[in-house]
Amino acid sequence: MKNRILDSAKIMGVPLTDEQADKMVKYHEMLASANKQMNLTRVPDDINEAADRNYLDSLNAVKHLDGVSALIDVGTGAGFPGIPIAIACPHIKVTLLDALQKRVGFLQSVIDELDLNAEAVHGRAEDAARKPEFRDAFDVATARAVAEMNVLCEWLLPFVKAEGRMLALKGPSAEEELVRAENALKQLNAEKVAVHPAPVPGRDWEHKIVEIRKTAPTPDRFPRRASAIEKKPL
Repeated sequence: MKNRILDSAKIMGVPLTDEQADKMVKYHEMLASANKQMNLTRVPDDINEAADRNYLDSLNAVKHLDGVSALIDVGTGAGFPGIPIAIACPHIKVTLLDALQKRVGFLQSVIDELDLNAEAVHGRAEDAARKPEFRDAFDVATARAVAEMNVLCEWLLPFVKAEGRMLALKGPSAEEELVRAENALKQLNAEKVAVHPAPVPGRDWEHKIVEIRKTAPTPDRFPRRASAIEKKPL
């Protein structure tokens, strides 16, 4: 796994040191072990599949983090893309937010074991985004496989500073989701920057990263309660 991660990351333009690759492998070992007891996420049995789908796929976000010092990964689950970002970018303070306490406990154990510049926080996005220490506090908010874009924008953008960005790791329907999110962007004071390809060497999947810029502070009424967001997305 280590060599695959090192070789592919270099091809992707996100070169890692030996130490960083070792941390990726250790993270995988911790995740595979914990997953037997806690069912944190699907962990492919094939190590190449795991390397590509989880660690390398997450590293695509690193290419869009120049000048970033604080990032929040919302609905991080088992730590994607937040933990790989924290490993690859030790200068960035990464906050991992998840609503499930068992995941947060696991993530904190990974942070401690790998000595990462990160913290794991227990909470729902719509609640955490109203806390002063989190609202308008981050250069970038990111998420992978969490929700449709119109919902995701309402969850992520309140965390971001004005002129900050959100990065949504998406599949081949990214552009279509973005069209459906036009009203959300307008109400949340945000605009599309780009839809970036997010390839992994040797894979033919069409993964993409949607980059959104926050143009002004998020109106106070957002984010709404979870029931309102689900019942009537922007």
